[in-house]
Amino acid sequence: MELTDATSRTVDQGGGRLGDTVYERLRDEILSGGLPAGARLSVPALAERLDVSRSPVRDAVVRLIQERLAREEPRKGAVVIEVTRDDLIAIYQVREVLEGLATRLAVENAGRRLVDDLSATLARHEQAVRAGDLSAHFEADTHFHRLVRRAAANEEVYRLLEEIQGKVRLAMRTTSVTAGPTEAVKDHRAILAAIRKGDPVAAENVAKAHVARLTRALRT
Repeated sequence: MELTDATSRTVDQGGGRLGDTVYERLRDEILSGGLPAGARLSVPALAERLDVSRSPVRDAVVRLIQERLAREEPRKGAVVIEVTRDDLIAIYQVREVLEGLATRLAVENAGRRLVDDLSATLARHEQAVRAGDLSAHFEADTHFHRLVRRAAANEEVYRLLEEIQGKVRLAMRTTSVTAGPTEAVKDHRAILAAIRKGDPVAAENVAKAHVARLTRALRT
């Protein structure tokens, strides 16, 4: 699917919008598997395929490298990264601390709105698990954590966890590890209960325990 002429005209008027559009398109392709691990991110080839100039593609590839969804390789240029099981274990060790921090900050900064939003998301998650809908499970799981991260009101924590989430999604395409949707729902119930009580320390500990369980599953 090509970027439209209308989009290009919008960019001419709005500066870097095309660069953002190209970046989001390529990022989505990486996370969905359209651009698999090891795929070359050739600026000329991508520019031709997307029917845009090379400049926004080059900028988008640089952003993907900065986000560590791609890397530079000698004689190849930029390629999509592969996230191994060992990589994922290291990522989850960092995620454990950051998710705990985000959850504690969310309790300290957010109000009833967060509890209501998390409850609605958890209800969708439970329905997805009962129906055996893995796609809906992953979507609800991701949304639950994103709500907490946003409520933390800390841009650095949010940015770091979003980058980690991107790598986790990428790893799901190359590893067969699953920690179990049913267990994820149980963990989310415990996190929500701690948030509802307004106990930041308990919420942090439960969130960390959730990620620690995922890490143990990766080690087995």
